[in-house]
Amino acid sequence: MSNQLKIKISIADRVYPLTINPNQEEGLRKAAKKIEVMIKKYEKSYAVRDKQDVLAMSALQFATQVEQKQIDTIEVSHHIEEKLEALNNKLQEHVS
Repeated sequence: MSNQLKIKISIADRVYPLTINPNQEEGLRKAAKKIEVMIKKYEKSYAVRDKQDVLAMSALQFATQVEQKQIDTIEVSHHIEEKLEALNNKLQEHVS
């Protein structure tokens, strides 16, 4: 556990001390930065004053992005699989 890194992440005017693996630091800091940007966007666009509301809206936005990427990946994988099957069938016709 000696390779653990202690960092502090600030989100919505609160500081969160974390103990992480060093290879997680960049991702955590980028995620915190994106959350802060999104919070500011929601506060400006919707005149929301309650941090809980903007945090919930940000969480929903990020969760939606993750879910949509998974849906898109499945659709692309299915499309690629269909193309490979068609190509395989053509190859089988020419070999036979």
